[in-house]
Order: sequence, then C-alpha cells, then structure tokens
Amino acid sequence: MLRRRLVVGSMAFAFLFLTSVEVTYAQPAATGEVELLVSAPTTEELKAAVSTPSEPTWPTLLEMSDRSSVLAWDMLLVSVMIEKVEQAREPEGARSVAKEMAKQNYGWGEKQFTCLNTLWTKESNWNYKSRNKRTGAHGIPQALPATKMEIIGTDWRTNPVTQITWGLHYIDVRYDTPCKALAKFKRSRYY
Repeated sequence: MLRRRLVVGSMAFAFLFLTSVEVTYAQPAATGEVELLVSAPTTEELKAAVSTPSEPTWPTLLEMSDRSSVLAWDMLLVSVMIEKVEQAREPEGARSVAKEMAKQNYGWGEKQFTCLNTLWTKESNWNYKSRNKRTGAHGIPQALPATKMEIIGTDWRTNPVTQITWGLHYIDVRYDTPCKALAKFKRSRYY
C-alpha cells in the first residue's frame, strides 16, 4: 500500500516536473569575440576577477515565471487528490471523504450523512471494489449500469473518489437528498 502510494506520488511529481521545464532556461553556447592577451594580468586584476563573482545567467527560484507557480499549485492539487483516493480505498476513509464532499458540495449535514451512510453500507459496505454479480451494479454507490460513472471519470473501476462524486451527484439530481434516496431504497430495495 505504502509502496503503491510512493510510486504514484513519484510518477505525478516526475510528470509535473518534466512538463514544467522550459526550453528558455537552457544555456546557449557562448558566442562572441575572443581577446588574446599580449601580457599577463596584474595581481590586482586577478584579485578583482576572483572576488567579483559573475551573475548567473539562469533564472533563480525568485525569478521563475508565473507558469512555474501554476505548475506548483497543480502539483499540490494532484498530491491532495492522491491522498484522498488512497484514504477512500478503506471504508472508514471513504466515509470521511464522502462526508466532507457532501457537506462541501451539497450542504448536507449530519442527518443527511447518516442516511447516506446507511444507504451505502447496505449497498456496498463502502467497498469501492464491490460488484453485484447478478445485476452488474458496481462500486460504493452501486451504479447500474456501472458505466454511468464515466461522466465523472474513466477511472471509476479503481477510483473510490470518482464513485463517491458520481453517487452524490446522482442522489442530488434524482432524489434531492440522501434521506429521500434511503426512503426509496427501503420501499423497493434499490434507489
């Protein structure tokens, strides 16, 4: 688990780093005239040349472009998403992520989350790998057909956050609240 997290994180970092390198930062070959010395430099001239470091010709961290700042922000967002996905692979983590998303995106409080928790515990026990062999329903929200979740992301088979995002949106559009979806489930064994 930790190894997978490190590999995914390293790959994300490497991808973002490589896409942020700009060709303009490469140092061109020096061109110009060459001056031949007829006599050796004096001691004072040598001391002055050694004590005065030349300015670097490449950009320093403070001089980096706005593009680099945006890429750093993107890298942070990727890191946060990777952390949420890894957290949601376990049922307790999935509950925590769903609770946060339900509150943040839909304004659903504790009462609505209690209904959502009951509903998805009955459907999948918060297991993102859950699949109903009889119907083909898949994931935490038990989407049927499972390919419906592609409107959120093509990684719906392996990404619990994609499944949660789709499930919350589905409940909002179809039933308005998780408690109404749970009431429908209690009447018909599906929602």
